Amino acid sequence: MTPLSHIYRELLAGTGNPLLTSIQRGLEKEGLRVNAANALLSQAAHPLALGSALTHPSITTDYSEALLEFITPVSTDIDAGLSDLEQLQRFTAGKLDNEVVWGASMPCIVAGDSGIPIANYGVSNVGTMKRVYRNGLGVRYGRMMQTIAGIHYNFSMPDAFWQQSWEAADQPGSLQDFKTEGYLGLIRNFFTNVWLLIYLTGASPAVCASFLAGNRNHHLQPFDAEGTSLHLPYATSLRMGDLGYNSDAQGSLQICYNGLEHYLNTLHEAIMTPHLAYADFDTTPEGEQAQLTTSLLQIENEFYSPIRPKRVTDSGEAPLVALQRAGIEYVEVRCIDINPFLPLGIDADTIRLTDIFLLDCLLSDSPLCDDQTRQRDKENLRRVIDEGRSPSLTLLTSEGERPFTDLATARLQAMSESAALLDAAHGGDRYVQALAMAKRRCNDSEQTPSGRVLREMRDQQQPFWRLALDYSSRWHQEFIANPLPATVQAEFEQQSTDSLRSQQTLEATERQNFDDYLTHFFEQYRGITP
Repeated sequence: MTPLSHIYRELLAGTGNPLLTSIQRGLEKEGLRVNAANALLSQAAHPLALGSALTHPSITTDYSEALLEFITPVSTDIDAGLSDLEQLQRFTAGKLDNEVVWGASMPCIVAGDSGIPIANYGVSNVGTMKRVYRNGLGVRYGRMMQTIAGIHYNFSMPDAFWQQSWEAADQPGSLQDFKTEGYLGLIRNFFTNVWLLIYLTGASPAVCASFLAGNRNHHLQPFDAEGTSLHLPYATSLRMGDLGYNSDAQGSLQICYNGLEHYLNTLHEAIMTPHLAYADFDTTPEGEQAQLTTSLLQIENEFYSPIRPKRVTDSGEAPLVALQRAGIEYVEVRCIDINPFLPLGIDADTIRLTDIFLLDCLLSDSPLCDDQTRQRDKENLRRVIDEGRSPSLTLLTSEGERPFTDLATARLQAMSESAALLDAAHGGDRYVQALAMAKRRCNDSEQTPSGRVLREMRDQQQPFWRLALDYSSRWHQEFIANPLPATVQAEFEQQSTDSLRSQQTLEATERQNFDDYLTHFFEQYRGITP
């Protein structure tokens, strides 16, 4: 049987291929609200002028009341997606009072867990569930970890691509299963090569010392004599390491992407099986319900991963149930740091580079993974997170250890096919130029975002919080200086008003009590059985 990757490449060959101009993308960008004068985390409630964090389609909050999240519509045009993100941030900037949106992944100055207000979504059942879930994250992992921000990049190939590929493969099985198998192959290759994406886009090699106040077990080094900043000299993305979205408890999960059934069953078991270490979490310091369940995972979103298989859910539907119902619809890349040197935290070149990377993952042969390959991928990721810019860095391969630079060069060379295909479809050479930028970063680690962070801190003798605040304030002032057109401003104002009204209507008409609502929600998982 012809490998699927070969079928994909033959299908995408040629000039002006509409299948590659129809790639769908969506951005989800997080950002803390901080005091504009001193970079302290905001203690104020989510601004009413931004609407309801529960029902607004584009402006919400993540873990903390101070952690904004901007969600763009799905688009096939990179510039249009970035324009949507810019409009959201410009509108928001005009509604903040003596605050700015923090433009970095690692947080601002934080006064411990008690200084991190958990997001409030009102008294509806869905709002209460979101609140209690976040309570659970706080008692299990600490609130500090939840102040870390990033950019989630949603990516999908058009339906026509999967239809034509399926037909070219002589229609094996169902189209749904064929599409799911293709995305699983992409995901397996993603885990094998994600170290390169982290190196190229990582922008969090340092952190404010307040983030680790009272923690003597970390492995970071003081950046300055005053000890106001901590860092690792060759780090790329502390956000993706053991300071960030990792969990020792979740280390026991042996997630496999060889088939959707195994993935569903593993997460299902983690959601449905009580975890002894969480059994004693009854209430939060504020006296609220501490967690949704005592299981290893409260819900699917608690599983931390640099990429997730996803499907748009029906109202009230659990993500695992949606995946079982209709397979994988898109992938969510979760390992892109906010670049403090960019007004939006991301730009078109970064998106094009991510597109090249993901398309290469799809078009490359994707062998099934096993325990050995998973451990190798995990160790390579750790090395690049902590030591990615070290001149002596080596990574693990099936043939033994090899220099990072050799492996990165070979990987980028392999990615040139995808860059060429994308340029042939779109016209011009912007994808090839994005790949050239990546090659320059591999040849000179000072050109990476993480290298620039430490270089500017060093050259300007600034602590991390000062550097990040200066850039955050600069972008804020640019947003304020360029207000939205009156018609666009009015649309956003109406969205905010409508979202507040929607939340009020939901809360006024709901009759089911929360315990029954939660029971009904978790009943869905009974349909997923090992």
